[in-house]
Amino acid sequence: MGIPGRHPGVDNHRARCQSHGMPSRASTRRDFTQIAEAVVDAATGSTPPAEPDTRNPHAVALSKLGASKGGKARAAKLSAKKRVEIAKEAAEKRWGKRPTGL
Repeated sequence: MGIPGRHPGVDNHRARCQSHGMPSRASTRRDFTQIAEAVVDAATGSTPPAEPDTRNPHAVALSKLGASKGGKARAAKLSAKKRVEIAKEAAEKRWGKRPTGL
């Protein structure tokens, strides 16, 4: 019995286990004292002061400009053959030969 429309032919237990992907970000596990502090802060309405931004505002602005253009400009400049070479190299590094000791 599979889940209708989602995983035809797969048993329910397996489908339930595989339906959840990897988390989109790292876990932010906190210890008991951090959780208690958050509960007290929420109950009393107090929040800790925000950390001041120590980054250089001019450098931040330049970084945003370059980041928004860089990848698109590089992709437009590359030929189809070169993009294929880069993709093959990346796939080989990711999926290539694995160590046998693991």
